Amino acid sequence: MSEAEELAQRLKPWSSGAIVERRLPSGTRSAVWAVRIGGRRYVARQTRRREEDLDWELDLLRHLKACGLRVPRPLTTGDGRHSVDGLFLLEWLDGVAPITPAQWREVAAALADLHAATLGWPQRPGFAASTELLNRTGGGDVDLAAMPEDVVGLLRSAWAPLAGLPMSVVHGDPHAGNLRMAEEGVGLLDWDEARVDVSMLDFSDLPPHAVPHIPEFPPDPLRVAGDAWEVATSWNLEPEYARHRLATLTQRLGRLAT
Repeated sequence: MSEAEELAQRLKPWSSGAIVERRLPSGTRSAVWAVRIGGRRYVARQTRRREEDLDWELDLLRHLKACGLRVPRPLTTGDGRHSVDGLFLLEWLDGVAPITPAQWREVAAALADLHAATLGWPQRPGFAASTELLNRTGGGDVDLAAMPEDVVGLLRSAWAPLAGLPMSVVHGDPHAGNLRMAEEGVGLLDWDEARVDVSMLDFSDLPPHAVPHIPEFPPDPLRVAGDAWEVATSWNLEPEYARHRLATLTQRLGRLAT
């Protein structure tokens, strides 16, 4: 049985007529496919997250949808389940990746709306915010105990200035591939790395012209904190990428020290 045929069988709780179109590009944390049901396109995603982690993510998406944000709506099975053995189904969001400065400013505004809509939101089960990792060794995809002590020291020095700043849900990975610009607004895809953390971390990898002016936290330390998070969360899952971000982090810290 091919991968597409096997997936079609697994999609039967949602529809007996699901058609698997193609596998979509994805990272190391999940597998994603474009599928059609009743003539409409959806996204099927297979996650490695625990059930309680996934429930948090899907509850979040329903909340954000109700708040007017353009996020994919989770689809339930015929018997009311939101996922089956880590497989879940989301509506498809049309659009293109942001390119222009104006589009990136729209992205920043959408992220700010996300943060405003999730103040006081509970932490994702098993996860930890960057500021919590100043005194903890892990949470979510981060395991500081598996990293060299000198690297952990760099990460914590990058996160220490964030202590006490406003927190909310952060998308966690708002790069161009996870964004869809359309007349309806900015579409925010792939919430696998979402968690509760310091809100401004969502702006750390945005183009400089899109980063909101934050007097108490200028751009360079913000990017350092973002680099540190990418190193920590990718150390075991994407080691080559983690080393690349570590080199960038070290360079930025060197410039800040001069």
